[in-house]
Parts: sequence; C-alpha cells; structure tokens
Amino acid sequence: MVCGEPGSERLRHDVGADRREVVGRVRRSKNGPEPSARGNFTPPPRAAAPTPVSGAEPAAAPAAGGGRLSPRNWRVPTRLNAILLIPVAVGLVMGGFQVKSSIDTWQQARDAEHTARLVRAALGYADALENERDVTAAPLLMKKNDAAGKATVDSARKATDEAAAAFQEATKSAPDDSGLQRRLKLFGEAEPKLAQLRQAAYTSKMTGVQTEEGYVGVAHPLMEFANELGLGTGNITSYGRTVYAMSLTKAALSLERSIGTHLLVKPGPDAPNLATQRVSLSSYAYLERIAIEEYTGGGTEADAQKLEDAKEKIKADGAALSEKAKAENPDYVAPPADPSDMVTALATMKDTSTSTREELAGKGITAQNWWAANTLKYTAYRQIESDLADKAVSEASGIADDAKTSAFITGAVVVIALLAAFILAGLVARQMSRAMRQLRNAAFGIAEQRLPMLVDQLSRTDPGRVDTRVAPIPITTKDEIGEVARAFDQVHREAVRLASEQALLRGNINAIFTNLSRRNQSLIEGQLTLITDLENNEADPDQLENLFRLDHLATRMRRNGENLLVLAGEEPGRRWDQPVPLVDVLRAASSEVEQYERIEL
Repeated sequence: MVCGEPGSERLRHDVGADRREVVGRVRRSKNGPEPSARGNFTPPPRAAAPTPVSGAEPAAAPAAGGGRLSPRNWRVPTRLNAILLIPVAVGLVMGGFQVKSSIDTWQQARDAEHTARLVRAALGYADALENERDVTAAPLLMKKNDAAGKATVDSARKATDEAAAAFQEATKSAPDDSGLQRRLKLFGEAEPKLAQLRQAAYTSKMTGVQTEEGYVGVAHPLMEFANELGLGTGNITSYGRTVYAMSLTKAALSLERSIGTHLLVKPGPDAPNLATQRVSLSSYAYLERIAIEEYTGGGTEADAQKLEDAKEKIKADGAALSEKAKAENPDYVAPPADPSDMVTALATMKDTSTSTREELAGKGITAQNWWAANTLKYTAYRQIESDLADKAVSEASGIADDAKTSAFITGAVVVIALLAAFILAGLVARQMSRAMRQLRNAAFGIAEQRLPMLVDQLSRTDPGRVDTRVAPIPITTKDEIGEVARAFDQVHREAVRLASEQALLRGNINAIFTNLSRRNQSLIEGQLTLITDLENNEADPDQLENLFRLDHLATRMRRNGENLLVLAGEEPGRRWDQPVPLVDVLRAASSEVEQYERIEL
C-alpha cells in the first residue's frame, strides 16, 4: 500500500490510536493499579504489627567486683562449706564449754575426795596422838621403866608414827586449795614439837599440864582439817562442822581422861599444878558438853540418833564391866552411874594425899574405873568420828565417780552430736551442691548445645524429622532448686515451641512464595509465547520495538518469579541438562536486565 493514499492514512490513524491506547495502559501500569485492581487481598493495618520501643536496650548487670577470694565470688559449694563452719565452730565452742564444765566438776569432786581422805588421815593421826598422851600418862607418871611400861609407851608411839605416815601419804594427793594449804602449813609448824614432847613428857622438864597442852598444840591443827570437808560441792557445809564438833568432843574427853589419870595416879601433881588440873578438868568437861550440843545441832537426825545409841551402849558396856569386876573381886566398888559425878569429885579434891584417894576409892573413883569409863566414851566418840569420816570419803568418792562418768558421757554425747550435726549438714550441703551442679550443667547444656542445635535444624530449608521433645532436668525435689529446674524446663519448652512455630511459619511463607511464583511463571510463559507470536507477525518497526520492550518486561517478571522460588528454597523452573555456549548465557543474562540496550556483545 502507498503511503499517500487515503487508505494508508486511515491505517496509520488506527495504528496510532492503538499505540496511544497501549502506551496509556503501560503508563497506568507504571503509575500503579487502580484501587479496584487490588483484588480480595487487604494489607494488615500498621497497628497490627508490633511497634519497637524506642531507646537503647537495658544494659547488662555490671560484673561482680572483688577478686577470686571475695565472698561474693565464691562458688556455691564453697559458700555452703563456709556457712557450715559457723554452726560447727559454735557447736565446738559450746560443746567444749560443756565438756570443760563436766571436767571441772569431776576435778572438784576428785579434789573433794582427796580432801576427805586427807581429813580421815588427819583425824586418825590426831586420835593416835591423843591415845599416845593418855596411854603413856600412867607409865611415865609412875616412872615405870619395866618391860611392861616400855612396851605400852613404845606401842602407843608406834601407832602414832604409823598414823603420821598415813597422813603424809594422803598429803601427796592433796588438792592445791588455799585453805587446805594454809592448814598444812600450820600443822607443819606444830608437828616438829612432837619429838620434844616425847623426850620431856611428864618429867621435871615438862609438867603434866604442859605435856597435855603440848599434845593439844600438835593434835588440834589436825582436827581443824575437818572444816575443809565439802562433799564435792566446792563449799564448806555443816557436815564438816559436825565432824569437827565430834572431834572436839573426843579431844575434850581425852584431856579429861588424861588429867583424871594424872590426879589419881601416884604421886600426882603438886599443889600449884593440882589447882590448874582441877580447873582444866572442869573446863574440858564443860567443853565436852558444848561440843556435844554443837554436834547435835549441826548434824542430822541420824547423827543425833547415832550419839544416843552410843550413850546406851556406853551404859550397857559399863554395867557389864562392873559386873565382871565384881564377880572377880567381891570387894570391888563400882563407879558412880553418872560420869559427871566422878568429874565433880575430882574437880573438888583437896589434895593428892593417900587419905583423899582412899576416900575417892570408897566411892568407886579409882584410876582403873576412871580409865575404863572414859575409854568407853572415847571409843564410842571415836567410832562416830570414824563413821563420819568414812561417810565423807564414800560420798565424795561416789560424787567423783559420778562426775567422771558424767564427764565421759557428756564428752561422748557432745562429740557424737557434733559429728552427727556435721555429717547431716554435710549431707544436706552435698545434696544441695549436687542439685545446683546438675541444674548448672543442664542449663549450660541446653543454652549452649541442645537449643542451638535444635534451632539450627529447624532453620534449614528441609529440616526433615526433628525431635522437639524436651527432656526434663533430672531434679525431682520439691524445694527451690527443684522449682527452678521446673521453671527452666518450661522456658526450654517455650523456646522449642517458638522455634518450631517459626520454622512452620517459614515453611508456610516459602510455600506461599512458591505457589505465587509458579502461578506467575505460568502466566508469564503464556504472555511471552503470545508476545513472541505478535513479534513474528508484526512488520511495523515502531510496534515491533514496543513488543520487544514488552517482551523484555515479561522476561524480567519471569526472572523475579525465579528469584522468589530461590528465596523459597526451590529450584528455578528453567534448567538445561546440556552444555550451553557462553555467549548464549551472556545473551540470556543481558536480556534480563533493565537497560539491555547498553550491552553490546
């Protein structure tokens, strides 16, 4: 057709109109689709998406200050051991105090036992001294140098020496008590006088009064040891005073026996000494009564009853001796029934003449009767004194044994209690430490291994079968550690659930991308086929250029669809299983870029 003809003008007009319509459609497509072209998809509002909070993230807590040795940086086992040290140390201290108190009580009781044994030995020594003075009075006063007299004196002094040896042996275990040491010192100063007494007793160098008082000076410090009896209480009790009262009673009676013997044995004291002896006899008889009252008032009912029984025995034994003597000698005159009558008679005697002694003998007051009557009383008093001393030793020994047993039991109980508490606390601390260690290892294992591996598996394009089960931490206790373990298990499950949901969400999004891409590719392939047919049948250069541009846009759309497949983890739809020349690859690549006109091959 010729261009100048009317038919050709009409054809160009129609083609121009068609180009304007195509260009208008292309421009509308560049400006964006009409609102009605959005289809059924409605984008979510902005409020539906989470809005990030402005500002920097909270900073992590600062690292704990101090070095490795700082208590705040100690590990849990170290802290538990440090906590255990406090009650263990307190228990050791308190247990030590308790054991020390028991040992001190035992020591005090043992000291009381040694004191009681020392008191018993001292009373035995004092009794031996009193007997020596009384027994040797008659032979020495009568100047009997025969074998019988010497045997009597030697026997009495030997008994005293044996008692002295027993006392010295008892002093070796005497406790270091100030009162006791003071009494030992006083007796140590008085004891050396005994040798002088024995040499000058009842001689011109030492009268009877001086001899009697000299023995008192040695024996009395021994009697005073009774005041140190404490029976393991650590305090002086009335028991010691009771023993001392009986010792004083016996000592007063011993002096009465000695003085009476001196008065009744020839030749007797001279006139000045006679007056002194009579006054002393009355004084010691009075002292005996006072000491008896002190004993009765300070002692128990049993002690008082023991004295009454002794008095009854004295009367019975005295009557028996009188009957025996009367049976042996019909001319025998019994002494007065009341011993105080003899004391009164001797205290009022005018002189020591033969007539006076005969007058007294007519009343039964002779040296033999005087000695026998007072010896019965002295023996009874000595028995009471000995029983009291033995009782003190027995009770003190029992208290010492009980205190020793109590000390051992207390020590054993304290040690066992401390060991039990330490073992129990150690077991509890070990259990807590083990539970904390299990919780720590499990937490690190989950945080560093289990959870990252699971997230990595779920993050893969094709994760396959993934085990999302959560194994609980093997801590079954119901304490705070067990609660933390259960809470951590819950956090672990929640993290696994979120990771699984994220993986599922990614899979769904990939599936959406894949479906959209494949649908678009199908449409684009059809569009490219149609454009190719149009290009093959079009002769107009302008139209052909527009078709080429349209073909290029469709090719780029196909490339975008393939990109979506790649993002979704799928393989591109177009694949070649045969080798392709490099120039064809370059041509295909250049055809899929926006400004392909600028590429020259």
